[in-house]
Amino acid sequence: MSNSAKTGKSTQVSTSTKPKPAPDSSAEAAPVAALQTNVAQAGGDGPRPVIAGPIMRKKELIDTVVERSGIKKKDAKPVIDALLGVLGEALADHRELNLLPFGKFKVINEKDLSNGKMLRVKIRQIQPADNNGLNGAGSAKL
Repeated sequence: MSNSAKTGKSTQVSTSTKPKPAPDSSAEAAPVAALQTNVAQAGGDGPRPVIAGPIMRKKELIDTVVERSGIKKKDAKPVIDALLGVLGEALADHRELNLLPFGKFKVINEKDLSNGKMLRVKIRQIQPADNNGLNGAGSAKL
């Protein structure tokens, strides 16, 4: 158990302050594929360690949505702000969220802190079915 869990204080690991270059998908594909192969060979349905990726901040989320949707940034920003607000309120009210393909969210427990509260949330994501790009509603169960 880490010190942050014992003391109730949140710690954040700081990374380099230099901007990171855009990741090369081919350079990362080999280690990820090797990790998936090793996990598949190990077998078992139990939890397995994951390699944490970089943190996505709201600015990056807005930029990605603008890029993928083709709408203007000034139009996307209020919608994303409202969406994040609604999702935050729903989790704070301990509502279960079922937002495919994002996943199914369930608040497991919470802890009051001096500057807010910490929620532990269980997220279940289904693996997309390979239906030639079609994602049928009955193709997977949660």
